[in-house]
Amino acid sequence: MRLTPETVREEYDWVQERSGKVVPLINETRAHLGSQFGVDVDTLTDEAYTAAIDEVFADGDRAVNVAALVRLLRKLDVAGDYPGFVVDELLGRELAAMIAGEQPLRLLAEATFHVADVRTHGADTATAGTDDLDAALAAGVQTRVPGWPWQQTESPFAVE
Repeated sequence: MRLTPETVREEYDWVQERSGKVVPLINETRAHLGSQFGVDVDTLTDEAYTAAIDEVFADGDRAVNVAALVRLLRKLDVAGDYPGFVVDELLGRELAAMIAGEQPLRLLAEATFHVADVRTHGADTATAGTDDLDAALAAGVQTRVPGWPWQQTESPFAVE
């Protein structure tokens, strides 16, 4: 696989076009997690998703790595799927983390990836990595974008 500014742009466009599939998964995942923790979590709009992806791809160093993971997951297919289960999970988890940003959001996105992954299933004609790609986009963006009550206040643990 060769990455160029043009291929990064192609993956950016593909990820942006995926909003119709990913935003509902983000909102379903947020609702599920909110119910587990007893909190109301803001839903995401297509515009918030688009803005988050714009922000991720505006950082060239992050963009080239995100594009590589997206392209790998888009193309990844393994006969029978199960033998490739580990690699698509690994790539998906890392993509979610990379989209989310720095710690602690990175770790939260990795954990959220698994929640989103069990909530999505690719079409029978899709590659093995497609559902993991959608789950990664959902987990990364939902973690990156505010909407959780704990994100709306300053941490009480900051040392002044």
